[in-house]
Amino acid sequence: MAAPCLNGASVLSWRREQLRLGGAASALDWLLDLEGGISWQALQQLRLEPNSTVNLAVPLERLEAIWQRHCNGQEPLQYLVGQCPWRDLNLRVAPGVLIPRQETEWLVDLALHTWSQHSRSNGPQLWADLGTGSGCLAVALARAWPESKGVAIDRSAEALQQAADNLAAEEVSERVEILQGDWWQPLQPWWGQLELVVSNPPYIPKAVWQQLDPVVRDHEPALALVGGEDGLEALRAIASQAAEALAPGGWLLLEHHYDQSDAVAALLRSAGLKQVEAHTDLEGKLRFARAQAPERP
Repeated sequence: MAAPCLNGASVLSWRREQLRLGGAASALDWLLDLEGGISWQALQQLRLEPNSTVNLAVPLERLEAIWQRHCNGQEPLQYLVGQCPWRDLNLRVAPGVLIPRQETEWLVDLALHTWSQHSRSNGPQLWADLGTGSGCLAVALARAWPESKGVAIDRSAEALQQAADNLAAEEVSERVEILQGDWWQPLQPWWGQLELVVSNPPYIPKAVWQQLDPVVRDHEPALALVGGEDGLEALRAIASQAAEALAPGGWLLLEHHYDQSDAVAALLRSAGLKQVEAHTDLEGKLRFARAQAPERP
């Protein structure tokens, strides 16, 4: 079915009808933008000029079917349209892979700032992304450091395939090696050489995860969300071997739950790391930790 050219008033009327089914207006506008090709700015213009015409990227019937699936089954819109805007990227996402969050964009900025603050080179010779998921962090770092080699690690074969697709779409596959396994284990051939490592591991306590909205709890992979009973299981595993795996003076940057900053800092210090620091997210919450491996004798 060909995508139609419609009167603005018709699109606005359709939008009101869909919202009567339920769901958030912001989510429907996201769908109109990403799948329908009507940006938020264009939608506002239609309200001012309802008699103007608009060219949809897909028929309204397709948008309506997606919206009904989202409302009736609480399926994430990102999965239903197969994409997720993140940073300056448009990443491919699918069931079985965590949908990239806006706050994780700041982990990229922290990594870039950390390297520029402590090194004169254009990028580390070797960096890694532990628990890469969709590959969002790996793609962003590979683009920022075109002369560096990266390694992306994940337990999930589904996630690694998604990461591979996103790396290929951004034409950085040749500079990022993908390996399957748990945290530092696949990186053992490079232990002692990793100059910067980032990770957004599962960190939600199990009891908290059980209370999440169904759109997250019932559809996104628990493997990428649940960090055990206290939420620190993966963070504990990553911290425990960091001093050995990182290069002397190498950096580890972690995302964690908004109330785990003190606990994560304690784990990093106990593991022998130094320069342990907490960093905030967009809302001013302590969401990230940064630590450095000690110099070796």
